[in-house]
Amino acid sequence: MTVQLQAPRLTSDFKAAFGGHPAGVAIITADSGTGPVGITASSVASVSAEPPLLAFSLAANRGSAAALAAADSVAVHLLTATDRDLARIFADSQSERFTDAMAWSRMETGEPLLLHGGYTLRCRVLSRTPAGGSLLLAAEVLEIISPETVGAPMVYHSRVFHSLGEHSVLAG
Repeated sequence: MTVQLQAPRLTSDFKAAFGGHPAGVAIITADSGTGPVGITASSVASVSAEPPLLAFSLAANRGSAAALAAADSVAVHLLTATDRDLARIFADSQSERFTDAMAWSRMETGEPLLLHGGYTLRCRVLSRTPAGGSLLLAAEVLEIISPETVGAPMVYHSRVFHSLGEHSVLAG
């Protein structure tokens, strides 16, 4: 049986459903032509392993999100539990990013590279598809920068950052 919901209730129920569904946390960076930009995102998803493709969405059409939407290439930084401060900085549009105090450099191809605990995937944007009030981008992974050691992944759940590790494994 399908239940028809009114728009305001459907929106609030949708937010509640996905608020309780954990998602990995990433920072997406690019060069805007006038400098580096980046945002924290929980919408990054693997699409295909052969060829390696991923997708992510952007919910705004101004500021850093607009610059990322226009970029031909991006760097997707998959965050670990040790990257909490970076996640918070790039989630707050008022925070200063890419400061001298922040550990970052540029890839040979120009994308801003955050020096952090997880993997970084350099990608070429393949498509941009409007979806509701967001923009869905598909990207081809061109290069993967691996960390020396892989840390516990960071996830976003119920509006809070969490760490996954041995403590969170369900007995089988």
